[in-house]
Amino acid sequence: MDTIHIRGNRRLNGVIPISGAKNAALPLMIAALLTDETLKLTNVPRLTDVRTLAKLLGVLGTDVQRGETAHGDTLALTTPEIVSTLAPYEIVSQIRATFWVLGPLLARCRTAKVSLPGGCAIGARPVDLYLKGLQKMGAEIDLVEGYVLAKAPNGLKGAVIRSPIVSVGATHTLLMAATLADGETVLENAAREPEITDLARCLVAMGAKIEGIGTSTLRIEGVERLHGATHNVVADRIEAGTYAIAAAMTGGEVTLDGVDAETFDAALSVLRAAGAGVDASQGQVRIFRNGERLQATDVVTQVFPGFPTDLQAQFMALMTTAEGESEITETIFENRFMHVQELARFGANISLHGDKALVHGVDKLTAAPVMASDLRASAALVIAALAAEGETTINRVYHLDRGFDRMEEKLSACGAEIWRAKA
Repeated sequence: MDTIHIRGNRRLNGVIPISGAKNAALPLMIAALLTDETLKLTNVPRLTDVRTLAKLLGVLGTDVQRGETAHGDTLALTTPEIVSTLAPYEIVSQIRATFWVLGPLLARCRTAKVSLPGGCAIGARPVDLYLKGLQKMGAEIDLVEGYVLAKAPNGLKGAVIRSPIVSVGATHTLLMAATLADGETVLENAAREPEITDLARCLVAMGAKIEGIGTSTLRIEGVERLHGATHNVVADRIEAGTYAIAAAMTGGEVTLDGVDAETFDAALSVLRAAGAGVDASQGQVRIFRNGERLQATDVVTQVFPGFPTDLQAQFMALMTTAEGESEITETIFENRFMHVQELARFGANISLHGDKALVHGVDKLTAAPVMASDLRASAALVIAALAAEGETTINRVYHLDRGFDRMEEKLSACGAEIWRAKA
């Protein structure tokens, strides 16, 4: 496997263009299953997860044409007919989002056989909310040998579905399924993440009837068919937050280009509280630190618009050298502290207490060989390595390639000494 090497203790200065959001691009690609016309997506990030999903869509009958631009890829997805309603384990086990094809397949073909999902090992993340929602819409669900067998012989019907907890995946799945259902579907306690809003806007451009976009109650009036559209993928707020934290960690001044500050305002507020400078303007966010030590700051991960769980590991890396003791509480995933032991290899002082991590700031970090456990933990190790004295080697960097578009290139352009060693 490839490794990434970083010689740390260097400030970052420059401009980092923010790519399209992985968490938006994946459901947008899946939406192509809902129509026999072409869905064209621009600003698609160049990631292994995108390529894996494209492979699955090809199996199901989607023709995927890819073009490169200076600002990400352009994908033209056309599914004239669904040639298979089987989403096999070999592909679905690689990324969790592939499971979301269940909704569109069931809506368009009235039948689907989809493997139970895989992805990062950061908790159980059961799919019962997806299945119960589809059952309320008239689907018959069976679990057989690791697969979900779903049928709706008379088509899906509109229903009122209230989720006991906020689930991004369930909202994506049920929202897409509802666009072709008979009657009105109401999703109560729906996720409000910008990626949900992005998908909803794309579906509207394809002819869907959706009210309440951006709120926790979505009303979808089913239509007979959807048509093609062109849609630009929203900027990746998690990538932006990661580079903002990296800039605060190393000092210097970095401008994040092409991102809306409102999409990650909770993270920016925490950075301000810790002592970093933050200036937001139209389509840009500037992060700067004049060399003064950051102050320990507590965070609690929450659903949007709260502090995102996908930035928890990165923020923990930032707090390892802050002055004082910070308390980080993880409320979304029960197994998302696997990066703690690797951060300790840099000299970080972190203790775990159930769903809380207490980070005692140290004067400095020292480079060490480390191993990534999941996507966001990988980014946390990069952030720690950027500030550490000496040369760090990060193993299992395939996790980074799943969610960060050209990270080494973007950091190098800002003065980081970072390079990849091929396996």
